[in-house]
Amino acid sequence: MIGFLLILGACLLWAVDTLIRYPLINSGMNAALVVFYEHLLLTIVLFVISYRSLEQFRKMRLNNLFSFVMIGGVGSALATVSFTQAFQYLNPSLVIILQKFQPVVVILLASIVLKEKIKLEFLLWASVCLFGALLISYEDILKLIESKDDMYRVFFHPGAPQGYILTMFSVLGWGAATVYGKKLSLEGFSDDIILLGRFSLGLIFLTPIVFVSQADVLFTQNIEIYSKISLMVFVSGLLAMFLYYQGLRRISARMCSLGEMFFPFMGVVINWLFLDAVLTPIQVIGGLILVGASITIQIKQY
Repeated sequence: MIGFLLILGACLLWAVDTLIRYPLINSGMNAALVVFYEHLLLTIVLFVISYRSLEQFRKMRLNNLFSFVMIGGVGSALATVSFTQAFQYLNPSLVIILQKFQPVVVILLASIVLKEKIKLEFLLWASVCLFGALLISYEDILKLIESKDDMYRVFFHPGAPQGYILTMFSVLGWGAATVYGKKLSLEGFSDDIILLGRFSLGLIFLTPIVFVSQADVLFTQNIEIYSKISLMVFVSGLLAMFLYYQGLRRISARMCSLGEMFFPFMGVVINWLFLDAVLTPIQVIGGLILVGASITIQIKQY
């Protein structure tokens, strides 16, 4: 239960992070540039923090390097950029809904890569969790249904294939990051080294993307922008990711993926508390379903 609560703590901090992140992006900051700055700062900070543990990299084997590439280059960098780009090709509500199926990827990959045994009861209750998560995001479903365009154009317009590919890549990338992060912890790597590997490799993958598309505005932002990014680095980068990997170390990858479903619910609650956003009855019911099903899985140890 402690591991699951740590994952929920990470979700809460990620939700708090959105109070800074989305206004920053909506103000005109490029999403890839924001992610690049975060990875740069986190790599510097984590290198200092992990200085005495760097010898762990000497023991790294080829399969360990592959795991670091999956959590850093693919999960932390490319999947985030792909998810952001998908909004240009698909209805944003559709992108958000499709992202909710990430736990399915984690459950399948965990059974293949980590040999985690999956019980039928777990799958049933995981489906209930997924239903609760979709209810929490029902407004996105409603927006999709009420779209001014006809449904054929929403799903099958000329740019749709690119959007589906980008969304699928982000879902696969984030799912793989969870599984291979768990694999690294099982292989004896400490949390600080896993985080350093994640963000440094993410930085390597992001650098050519940013230099090609944002070279003219790189490092030209004002002190207020850098202050907000630094705050996000502390909240969602250091503190949240520390809680996340501490939790992942204690529970299975598939259980971790269910805990991550609480992120949209935490986001709704944070918006309700700080931005006076209305918490609808359907979202409350979805949250209760998600909590109830997750507690059942924990108690029954499925």
